[in-house]
Amino acid sequence: MKIKLILVGKTNEPYLQKGIDEYQSRLKHYISFERVEMPELKQVAAMTKDQIKLKEGALILKQVKENDCVVLLDERGKMFSSIDWARHLEHTLTHSSKDLIFVVGGGYGFSQEVYARSDDKLSLSQMTFSHQIVRLLFMEQLYRAFTIIKGEPYHHE
Repeated sequence: MKIKLILVGKTNEPYLQKGIDEYQSRLKHYISFERVEMPELKQVAAMTKDQIKLKEGALILKQVKENDCVVLLDERGKMFSSIDWARHLEHTLTHSSKDLIFVVGGGYGFSQEVYARSDDKLSLSQMTFSHQIVRLLFMEQLYRAFTIIKGEPYHHE
């Protein structure tokens, strides 16, 4: 099994990129992990929000295989404590042979086609974060979950 993180657009801020790279490096000790940053759309000023979501959605769906389990990072998704998230992730990894694909959309969210293809939605908080910040927060929580699963001392209760 492999985990893939699909990101719409590049990470703009160097401090965020540095943190994302750090957690990606740490994750390699636990699981096969791939991060895919899709190129930003061109000439978006001439498009509506729905057109942008539709085009981004088509690019996202090209990255997904038929048998992948697709989880959208979405404000309307399930919320977990870090411990519960680790248990949920461990259960998913143990009971499925599918690759696990997490998707962080662009600034306007996801198209209906992407929602229709998704298997689940995950929310990191009731607060709204920029799609740039969510990348780092998710990577840290994914790493934290693996340290909890392995009983390592990173997480403190």
